Amino acid sequence: MQRYFCNNCRKTFTLQQSNKTYPVSLILTAISYYNLGYSQTELLSILSKRFKAKPSQKTISNWLSEFKGICTFSKLRNKSIKLHKPSEIVYTQALNHIQPYTFKYHKAKLYLLFHDIKYNNEYHNISHFYEPLKAYLEKISTKNFPHHIFTYNEDESTNSNNNSRKRASQIKFNHLKINKFQKNNFACKLAKLALNLAATNKDGHQVIQNFFLINDSTTIAVEVPVYFTNWDAGYYRNQNRFIFPLGNYKTPITGHIDILQIRNGLIYILDYKPDAKSINPTEQLTLYALTLSRKLNLPMYYFKCAWFDENNYYEFFPLHAVYKSKRDERRQEMVMVK
Repeated sequence: MQRYFCNNCRKTFTLQQSNKTYPVSLILTAISYYNLGYSQTELLSILSKRFKAKPSQKTISNWLSEFKGICTFSKLRNKSIKLHKPSEIVYTQALNHIQPYTFKYHKAKLYLLFHDIKYNNEYHNISHFYEPLKAYLEKISTKNFPHHIFTYNEDESTNSNNNSRKRASQIKFNHLKINKFQKNNFACKLAKLALNLAATNKDGHQVIQNFFLINDSTTIAVEVPVYFTNWDAGYYRNQNRFIFPLGNYKTPITGHIDILQIRNGLIYILDYKPDAKSINPTEQLTLYALTLSRKLNLPMYYFKCAWFDENNYYEFFPLHAVYKSKRDERRQEMVMVK
């Protein structure tokens, strides 16, 4: 809704009539609590304590109906609340890495997207994803996960020398030409909604991750830590037609995947980037896919990557950035002959 600024009273106003009696932050909070599994009656108590507001149950029902087209978790909710209590449906762990991160995964979605055709008509084709993905996410909370490699000192992480260890977001390398597809999809719509909950620009990242995890039907985890080792590098060096781009970098290379989704028979790796139109994190996302492919022992063609903000969304197949197909080799041979 277009807003205007009054120079006399120093307040903003709109020329349009609004049918929203309550602030959008309250409405979105109500939807999130509902999708966590709380009943509408319980919502009334929660909203009364947090916002000192008492919307009617009919009003809450209208909000849920209005936003269910974007907050698509609504179609999984009834089955999800039978699997987990509201306080247990999302696993949360604070990670004391280079900086604080909060890793989360949605236990109900992780199960349902791999076991019920009602929620994922591709689940027969990707059922073999479930056990390795579940094992990796659960391992993060154990002593067997190498959290120590995420805590190297800041001097080492910012060293410009290629031989020093780096985070995935700092690495640049030459890769094959890829086709980048631009679209405006649900990620943009969800991000635009979620940003209404951000008190500051700095909060944007976290509120978007939380909103996706609770209200989107495909997001299974956020802030997923990944690490690329010498063993991973050795695997790709020995693969025919792979263009291994990281020979000059010291491993392990670490990073955190913003958003992990299961949709269209693929694993999607998403990164929220404010002003996505002017940024190109192809190397960072490709490295995430290379890493997760090894950790789950799944071929790279099962992965797709994207970066987005509330207005733009760009996606690509990371395999195309590092794997030279037979057709590409023939084209290169023809160019050399000419």
